[in-house]
Amino acid sequence: MQAQIQAFFDDATATITYVVFAGPGTPCAIIDPVLDFDPRSGRTATASADRVIDFVRANALSVAWLLETHAHADHLSAAPYLAAQVGGKTGIGAGIRSVQRAFSPLFADPGETTRFDHLFEPDETFAIGALQARALHVPGHTPADMAYAVGDAVFVGDTLFMPDVGTARCDFPGGSAALMYRSVRRILALPAATRLFMCHDYPPDGRAPAWQSTVAGQRAHNIHVHDGVSEADFVAMRSARDATLAMPTLILPAIQVNLRAGQLPPPEENGVRYLKIPLNAF
Repeated sequence: MQAQIQAFFDDATATITYVVFAGPGTPCAIIDPVLDFDPRSGRTATASADRVIDFVRANALSVAWLLETHAHADHLSAAPYLAAQVGGKTGIGAGIRSVQRAFSPLFADPGETTRFDHLFEPDETFAIGALQARALHVPGHTPADMAYAVGDAVFVGDTLFMPDVGTARCDFPGGSAALMYRSVRRILALPAATRLFMCHDYPPDGRAPAWQSTVAGQRAHNIHVHDGVSEADFVAMRSARDATLAMPTLILPAIQVNLRAGQLPPPEENGVRYLKIPLNAF
């Protein structure tokens, strides 16, 4: 059975959220949901998540899973809000433990793995109603990155971008360009017609946002990892490129929230919630 897929592009963070389902009235998974956040005012909003909720309800879907491909550094997760509105179990790769350990010196409460309903082990299989899915461990961007394979579709997270954009950075704690290369080659060893769905798109000038490619398209055209690029060449390119990149605007707010499965920090004695900004730590 082929999965039906509805994509939602968030302009503010260039993130794509997916609803994966077999048809109207069936269970679904929501992958990488976005909570709107304005870093200037500290305000959160749910317009992006509400678009997903409207689609779920319009198609009489029941939410089985709220899946994160990794602990995002560029947006806050809306998983708790969606769970409260439409249900679903939150899932992420078991490697999230190592990401939490990496950030524990910076934050007094980096989050507990128990805040997630399920931690996927590499190659673990699971069901989205009648759809069979598999969690693929694809470390490199972070140690915890997972890609979710559902039939002939794979949701690759930050492992791959569109062919004209390339690949994601590997300089976060626990990241590795060598592991990224091996993870990408594992994905590109799948059948040529396999549909690949990106988590982000940063289109070059003149191109509209896009998020779907194929194994064949990536192998032929990806500017960083097309066929013929060696691991050594990729590591050299990725390391040099990463050294020029600034930290993502939302990394400090996002990590604090996303390591807690999207839950905001508890209110302090004055009733206000706070996100912490460690000084001179990066």
